[in-house]
Order: sequence, then C-alpha cells, then structure tokens
Amino acid sequence: QVQLVESGGGLVQAGGSLRLSCAASGRIFSINTMYWFRQAPGKQRESVASITSGGTTTYADSVKGRFTISRDNAKNTMYLQMNSLKLEDTAVYTCAADLAISASSLRSYWGPGTQVTVSS
Repeated sequence: QVQLVESGGGLVQAGGSLRLSCAASGRIFSINTMYWFRQAPGKQRESVASITSGGTTTYADSVKGRFTISRDNAKNTMYLQMNSLKLEDTAVYTCAADLAISASSLRSYWGPGTQVTVSS
C-alpha cells in the first residue's frame, strides 16, 4: 500500500511563508515526477509545480519567483517552499507522484491535500 501525505499547511498572513511537505511511504520501487496542485474554492484544480527525479522543475506563471519545489529522493519526500504569499494563494494543496511499486507498475498516486489560507 502506497500513501502520499502532505503536511505544513496552515494560516499565514499575506507576505509570509510556508513550507509544505509531501511524504511517500509504503512499497515503493521508484518515483518519477512529483507534482503540487492546488484548488481554490469555486475554481478548478491547477498545477502549481513539478519536479522530475533528476531535479528538473516547472512552475505555474502565478508562482514563479515565489515558490520553490524540491525533493529528497532518499526520503521519498517533496517540498514546496512558498514565499511572499498572496491572498490568491489560498487553496487546498495536493501532492501527486508518478510512482511504481514494481518495474512495470507506474501509475499516479495522490495525497489527501492540505489547506493553505492566506489572510490580509
């Protein structure tokens, strides 16, 4: 059984910072690309950032220069450092990973999400 669990969400004032973590556990053969998504109330889920196993990153334009994605492959953990937070960053943040439990079983796994609320 594979699980992804996010942590680090909470309430922060505009301009502040938070660091989210996403830890994968269970029977893991390999983890390819890992992702952060977010969904604000009344809006569609959007991609925030991604990082490959080799460290190549991508970011949504709305977070470039403010958010930094990283991962520790030895710990099967991904991070999202969020700085200069804005009110519009308020959302449920969810991590996902393209993960294999064997050499031929690659599929996507999702965490339950963590709430980030930015206040004025």
